[in-house]
Amino acid sequence: AQQGLSTFRGPSPAGTLLIEDALKKIVYRDGSKSLRVEKQKGLVPKGTHSVFGDFPRDFMPISARGGAPLSARVGAASPRPDRAPSMLLARTQRPSTAPSCPPKAGATSRRPVLNSEFRRFYDRGDLPIQIHHGAVGGKIAWKVDIEKLDYHHYLPIFFDGLREKEDPYRFLSVQGTYDMLEKGGAKILPVVPQLIIPIKTALNTRDPEIIATMLKVLQSLVMSGELIGEALVPYYRQILPVFNIFKGRNLNIGDQIDYSQRKRRNIGDLVSETLEIMEMHGGDDAFINIKYMIPTYESCVLA
Repeated sequence: AQQGLSTFRGPSPAGTLLIEDALKKIVYRDGSKSLRVEKQKGLVPKGTHSVFGDFPRDFMPISARGGAPLSARVGAASPRPDRAPSMLLARTQRPSTAPSCPPKAGATSRRPVLNSEFRRFYDRGDLPIQIHHGAVGGKIAWKVDIEKLDYHHYLPIFFDGLREKEDPYRFLSVQGTYDMLEKGGAKILPVVPQLIIPIKTALNTRDPEIIATMLKVLQSLVMSGELIGEALVPYYRQILPVFNIFKGRNLNIGDQIDYSQRKRRNIGDLVSETLEIMEMHGGDDAFINIKYMIPTYESCVLA
């Protein structure tokens, strides 16, 4: 099998994510932004205990099973039998004179990221890719020619892996997606309907990092071939609701300089760029459909 190495000038899109993770470890040395903390919060899947799967539940510590340890259960205070339950209830519940504040809508709060099909296929060894451990890094060694791949089978799997936040799944899915879009040509257009659910699932995580990655991939998808932008127009109602939520998320820094703009991590700018690319490549019906889902959008084509 021939091996093809992806070529990029400068850091590749997946390599940029690795560099950003290394910078995050330097800035947040207390580990508050680490992947381990996100796993403890339940925002990122923990994965299996070993390469052979999970340990049997009976052999796991009680704390790992999800139950309270024995010491906490034994030392728990029980109500005294000489006191009626009504007396305990009267002491614990006190009337509040101040009205409670309305709860937050949580439209932009992060959702838990579920396991992707890419993770399952990669753990089984069903994907024809491996990491190229070179001097520079950020490359994938393909075990077969990309042009010979079955795009109906592999491209939705790689798109489903774009919501991963743990390496090597994230690195391989992001870099593999760009490689397949670069070499796909006419094979991409028939697969567009199968990409909608992975795109929608990744955007609905409301994770800024995942949304930024997906927006950049959407721009490459629209510009990777003819008629792909028009093929996405019927699916705007599934894709654009999250765009409408994050369209106004910009940095308000006054007259200061945003030195990280070269990383293209500003969600508001990425949403505007993606919508403009969709309008320019989406045909005559693109603007009216975008305007229906995002009323504040202004056309970049119509005068």
